[in-house]
Amino acid sequence: MNEVVAYWLETSAHDKDTMDTLYENARYSDALFFGHIILEKVLKALVVKKTGEHAPYIHNLLQLHALSGIELDEPEIDLLAEVNDFNIRARYPEQKLEFYQKCTKEFAGPYIDQITSLYKKLWEKSKS
Repeated sequence: MNEVVAYWLETSAHDKDTMDTLYENARYSDALFFGHIILEKVLKALVVKKTGEHAPYIHNLLQLHALSGIELDEPEIDLLAEVNDFNIRARYPEQKLEFYQKCTKEFAGPYIDQITSLYKKLWEKSKS
């Protein structure tokens, strides 16, 4: 299972670089989507590490957090709930347009910072 944990961590690091590049290039909605992906992947690494089994095929960050057994404070759990909304691939076109219009630098910037901070915390927990 160490290889599976490594896979989730390595791909999350790659996607973190993608998130940063998208944000730097004013692709804010896409950057937030990748923010969801990086948290999902690092949480899946923690789930695999805890259970010794493959992570489930789910995308809900709150469910993955519960399975990981990692303690987070209330603001971090609230962030996971909010970031769940950034996983917009399956949404209807009118929801996507509304989200794109909302995703200014002022809206996305604080989320990117919080996602990055939580990602680093979870990454460290995966290494301990």
